[in-house]
Amino acid sequence: METKTIKLIWTNFEERHPGIAQFVMFFIVCNGVTVLQMILMPVFKWIFGFTPLVDLDFQVFQVGNNINGSPYYVFDYAGGAIENGGGGGLAYFFAVELTMAIAQIINFFTQRKVTFKSTGNVWRAAFWYVLAYVIITIGAAALQGVYKAPLYSFLIGALGNGTGAAAADAITMLINCAISFWVFFPIMKLIFREK
Repeated sequence: METKTIKLIWTNFEERHPGIAQFVMFFIVCNGVTVLQMILMPVFKWIFGFTPLVDLDFQVFQVGNNINGSPYYVFDYAGGAIENGGGGGLAYFFAVELTMAIAQIINFFTQRKVTFKSTGNVWRAAFWYVLAYVIITIGAAALQGVYKAPLYSFLIGALGNGTGAAAADAITMLINCAISFWVFFPIMKLIFREK
């Protein structure tokens, strides 16, 4: 099929079903950003893995205790390499957050212009987007306390240190992306408006 034909079909669909078209485009952009995150995350983890930041604990915002009585942190990155039983330390936290920040910057501009075709104030939209990003990041990080340790433990035990940790990294990133996907769509509909 020719590019012009595809564009015409999409334009007709978009005019008849604007809400569904937005959701489809949002889905496509989010998946592209997720692929980017899946590429960037291991690269940043590898780069930061050469720094002493791996051995620095980053365990902040205690919100109670785990079932075993140990502290439950919103951001729980104990020092030491994940492959050796640690939590990746500050290095892993930086790898995750740098990956997410790059992805969210690309997502913001792409969703604003392509999906929602917003002509509203970019600074106001950016403020609300960053606020939503911070809240979603804290919520997703708090949720990691439920599944992260068992997931890494299981996959490293089943697949070995390198492959198991890489698989757990990928699944953790996919869970974070899924949370962002379902929470961000209604938020973006509100912040990306036309004048």
